[in-house]
This record gives sequence, C-alpha cells and structure tokens, in this order.
Amino acid sequence: MRLVITWLINALALLALPYIFPSIHVDSFVTALVAALVLGLINALIRPVLVLLTLPVTVLTLGLFLFVINALMFYFAAQLLEGLNVTGFVAALIGSLLYSLCGLVIDVALERIFERRG
Repeated sequence: MRLVITWLINALALLALPYIFPSIHVDSFVTALVAALVLGLINALIRPVLVLLTLPVTVLTLGLFLFVINALMFYFAAQLLEGLNVTGFVAALIGSLLYSLCGLVIDVALERIFERRG
C-alpha cells in the first residue's frame, strides 16, 4: 500500500513541477503517473550502472557528478515519454533537483505516518 501511495504522491509532485519551474511541461495526471513509474524504473535499473561506471569522476568531483547523472536520467525519461517535455539539460538538472527534494520530503512524511499507524 505504501508503494502505491508513494507512486501517486510522486506523480503529483511531478505534476507540480511546471508550476515551480516552467521549462518542464507535463500534459496530464496520467502522463505524470507513467512518468513517475518510468523514472522509478530508470533510477532502479540504469542509474546504479551509470554510478558504478562513473565512480572515478564522481570521486574527483566529490559527488557532484551525481547531479549530472540524475539530470541525465530525468532527461532520458522525458525523451522516452510523449507528454513530459524538458527544454534542455539545465532544465533537466533543476527539474531533477526539485523532483528529488519532493521525493525526499514525501519519503520522510510517509515514514512518519506509517510509523504512527504501525
């Protein structure tokens, strides 16, 4: 149940991104749901491989290269999906940062909610 709630709230966060940063456009809630699912799958399957392959660069930049990897994953998801548009790499970087911050807040809030219930 928690996974479904997290997915729905992440989709809402993705739907709110164009209001925060206008260089990102999401067509509808269904598009946001699919995009949240695709972003989750990309981050679960492709991102670890990229992090491992770019480990020397990540160490040299003291971890800042992870922001570039997150932006690439966000941009890649936008290229895969029809209703999610990102105008460029800088927009993908800012969008991935905002989406990650929203995801962090959502995870902390849900953790506290489910702790109280359990």
